[in-house]
Formats: sequence, structure tokens, C-alpha cells
Amino acid sequence: MAEKSYRDAIREALQEEMARDERVLILGEEVGVWGGSYAVTRGLYDVFGARRVIDTPIAEAEFIGAAVGMAMGGLRPVAELMTINFSLIAIDQIVNNAAKIHYMFGGQVKVPLVIRMPAGWGQLGATHSQTFEGWFAHVPGLIVAMPGTPYDAKGMLKSAIRSDNPVVFIEHARLYGMKGEVPDGEYTLPFGVSDVKRTGKDVTIVTWSRMLQVSLAAAETLSKEGIECEVIDLRTLRPLDLAPVYASVEKTHRVLVVEEDWTTLGMGAEIAARIAHDRFDQLDAPVERLGQTEVPVPYAKNLEALMFPDEPRVAETVRKLIG
Repeated sequence: MAEKSYRDAIREALQEEMARDERVLILGEEVGVWGGSYAVTRGLYDVFGARRVIDTPIAEAEFIGAAVGMAMGGLRPVAELMTINFSLIAIDQIVNNAAKIHYMFGGQVKVPLVIRMPAGWGQLGATHSQTFEGWFAHVPGLIVAMPGTPYDAKGMLKSAIRSDNPVVFIEHARLYGMKGEVPDGEYTLPFGVSDVKRTGKDVTIVTWSRMLQVSLAAAETLSKEGIECEVIDLRTLRPLDLAPVYASVEKTHRVLVVEEDWTTLGMGAEIAARIAHDRFDQLDAPVERLGQTEVPVPYAKNLEALMFPDEPRVAETVRKLIG
């Protein structure tokens, strides 16, 4: 199986789906000749031309609204926001139109729209270093995917493009260069199916996106100390599949949720509440959560590095959870 980067896996998914279905098109800021702010769409303009790879003005509400209209009219648009932070400009189109139109029209209209959004950080400042997955996962009517490997990114994006429902597809910018095994042939991955990325017996780590890689690295370190962690990648945050988590809790009896977002009122809080409600009798300790420091992300590199869970902090939290 060939090794490909997270960026190339996403580009392959886009190219294969555009070749398969002429209704699929891309639109966004600098997605055409330039190839996108993170070079994900580079080369697609040369293959499919300006009618299917459309450069838009810097006006997020406008082109997301246009994409919603295209989807209602029978096309399958893939809109790219330069960063998830700009989704705030288009939030009305996403939350009040894309997510609700199917319901408000009594199911007579579908919105087969994908909105790709790079999230993450890297000395980008407080307003450009956010992930917001909990915000979108809060909204009924949206599918929210946040893959943590190149393999998952390609298979899930192909499913997103083929979905008849609006999908918020969050790509972590610090994963774009990461390589992993990706088949050359056709495959898709369903939404709402979590994946056990590492088996273990002592602690269950629940995570997604870039924190998957951090958690796997911490699990490797802990394994050398005799602590075996089971690492579960949620992959899709809405719909949320906790069946593998519950099965793991019945084995390990201890859970750590690792997220890159703020923990207050976030995805980790939702997951902890569900585990406590559905598997309370299986827990030997309260569900632990680890996320970013509850302040706006600083620009200074040394302060920024202190913000987010890393391998040592995940490992230390697991050791405390073991007691």
C-alpha cells in the first residue's frame, strides 16, 4: 500500500470524485490557479477548468450561500474556507440554511454540500488558532467529520461528497504533511463509525483529529512502563458512535478524553456525560478530560506550545488516572 500525505489523500479524493461525477465542483478563495491556502486543490484547476474549480471573492457568507443554492439546484459543491475561523463570517448560511433547509422544506429539498475547513494553530494568533468542532457538532442537520489519518481523510471525504446531507469536514492544518498508508483503489468510509486505533487493557483514550497522533505516541511511551492504553478515534463527531468506547470501558474501567479544543462545554464534556450515564457502574474513576488551556491562543511560540495537550501531558494524565 502506498504512503501518501494527508494533503495528497484529500486531493486524490477530490480529483476522483470530480472525475466520477460531473456535478461535483470546488469553490473558495484561491482554490483555482493558486491551489488553495494549504495547496490541497493544487493542479485541479488545470484538469477541470474554471467552471468546476471556482475562485471566489473574499466573502465567506456570499460563497457559502452560493454553495447552498448550488446544492439545492442539483450540484454537489465542495466549498473550501481558508480557515475554520472564517466560518464565523458564514455561520448564518451554515447553521440556519445548510443545516435546516431539508427539514424546513419537509424533505423535498436536499443540500448535498461539503464545507472543508482547515483548523489548527502555528503562531497564527488568537483569532486564527481555533478548531470549533463542538460548535458545529451541536447543530442538528450537520454531519461533522474530523479525520486524524490520511487513510481516513480520503475515505471520509469521498463519502462526504456522495452524501445528500451537508457535511462540515474539518482538516487539521498540522496534519497536512503527515504520511500514512492510503490504497490506490476505490474506497469510502461511513460516518458515525468510530475506530479502535490501538488495543489495550488499562485505560481507554478517546480522541480525534491531531490528538489521535499525540495520544498514540503517548500510548507507546506508556506501554514501555507496562501501561496499555486502548486508543479510540471517533472520526465523526456528529453522528457520534460511542459503542466502541462503551465496549472498551467495560474492559479498562478508566477513560481519558483528549481534545485540542477548550474543555468547558466542549465535545469532551458531552462524551464524559454519556459515559457516566450509560456505563456508570463500569467506571473505577471519574472520566478525565484533557484539552487546551482556557485562554485565547497566544502568538508567542513558547507560550503557544504550553497551550495544547502533548505526549508528556497525555502520559502524565494517564499515570494519575491509573493511580
